[in-house]
Amino acid sequence: MTEFDAATAAVEAALAAGARYADARVMLRSDESMSARNGAVTALNRSDDAGLGVRALVGSSWGYFAVPDPGGAAARDAGRTAAEIARASASVPGPAIDLVPAPAEVASWASPCEEDPLSVPLSEKGDLMTSVTADLHRAGADLGEAQYHIWDHRTWFVSSEGHRIDQHIRKCGGGMWATTVGEHETQRRSYPCFRGQYGTAGWEQIRGLDLPAHTARIADEAKALLRAPACPAGETTVIIGSEQMMLQIHESVGHAIELDRILGWEAAMAGTSWLDLAGLGDLRYGSELMNIVIDPTLPGGLGSFGYDDEGTRAQRRYAVKNGIWVGVLAGRDSAAVAGLDYGGSVRADGWSKMPMVRMTNVGFEPGPHTLDEMLDATDDGVYMENNRSWSIDDKRLNFQFGCEIAWEVKNGRRGRMLRNPTYTGIGPTFWRSMDMLGSETTTWGTPNCGKGQPGQIGHTGHPAAPARFQNVRVGVSG
Repeated sequence: MTEFDAATAAVEAALAAGARYADARVMLRSDESMSARNGAVTALNRSDDAGLGVRALVGSSWGYFAVPDPGGAAARDAGRTAAEIARASASVPGPAIDLVPAPAEVASWASPCEEDPLSVPLSEKGDLMTSVTADLHRAGADLGEAQYHIWDHRTWFVSSEGHRIDQHIRKCGGGMWATTVGEHETQRRSYPCFRGQYGTAGWEQIRGLDLPAHTARIADEAKALLRAPACPAGETTVIIGSEQMMLQIHESVGHAIELDRILGWEAAMAGTSWLDLAGLGDLRYGSELMNIVIDPTLPGGLGSFGYDDEGTRAQRRYAVKNGIWVGVLAGRDSAAVAGLDYGGSVRADGWSKMPMVRMTNVGFEPGPHTLDEMLDATDDGVYMENNRSWSIDDKRLNFQFGCEIAWEVKNGRRGRMLRNPTYTGIGPTFWRSMDMLGSETTTWGTPNCGKGQPGQIGHTGHPAAPARFQNVRVGVSG
């Protein structure tokens, strides 16, 4: 029995058991990761698994059931059980659920991959991880750390509406970190980003980071931070680097525009959203420079795919246009409830988990300014890079972020280094204060976005650029 046969059997069994709609995913997954510290490998993990998950819709309720054996009998049992779960849930009636149309397609899609990351010898990967961490340690870091992670996933999707889609998605990335220990605190510098950098690509993603070329710089900066003065407290102009803007977008835009949060369906993991659908198309989210795009078609983005886990083809659309909130991340059921005509943002982190609304690639369109122009135009401010800590309320509204490093900006020039910089704000007030935005974006990958209960880990991408904001509180320590 082929993977498509197993998925088809599961769907047919769910329909025979009374479902009005059903879909099934067979997945084969291979994951690999390695970590190193001060010249020695500290962890090596490799996992391979396979399974099948089935969704069934009965009345107003979904049922989901998954099995680690995608064979024929197990697949049919899974489909029947999913329908039984949905029927039991429907015994407590809820609002009617419809699905916005998703044209049935028979298709195959694979992400670009120049060098299969699982085929690169472990010895070569280990040599890279150990050598860069040894170099960090020799350069003065008390802890030199590095890691990589590889995901190789194949999916076969079938729906009762006629979808028959297979996808092969390979993702890869990593980074390194230098930590120094002082008398009263520790400092850390990351390259290229606080979580590393990840994309839908092969081992070329790691090679392109050129980790060895950056060990001396980040070790030196970690040491210098121990001696640097603290970021002063007050209200000032803030310029934020693209690595930190990535997380700012993720937390205060990406999660806020998830339609299940807006509808109140998702509240268990970090809350709902401050947005109200009554404001869609009219609410001013930020300044006119703010153009946020939802784009799972973006080449290399960690949130890229050909089709989501409902079989909806990947499409690009605006979430914020010239500062106005115009779009959401939606699934077929949540979109129908909200009166929208699109889904396309539903994914699961494996065959054993029910798909839910997730971020894809959510980020900036380029602005008109360079970082040098932002610095030149700033008489008195702070320039911050790379995240160190984050906190945001359960409405995705009030936030506080800490960064690894900052510099004073005086009379258009970057001045002395500052340690422990923080800034805080309220989402729409903060975004409306953005008066300069970078012309070159970098698509950063977030490999560990948590959501749902039971929890799921999502992979998201965020095109980001440096940006300048006025009247921002900085130096907040509590």
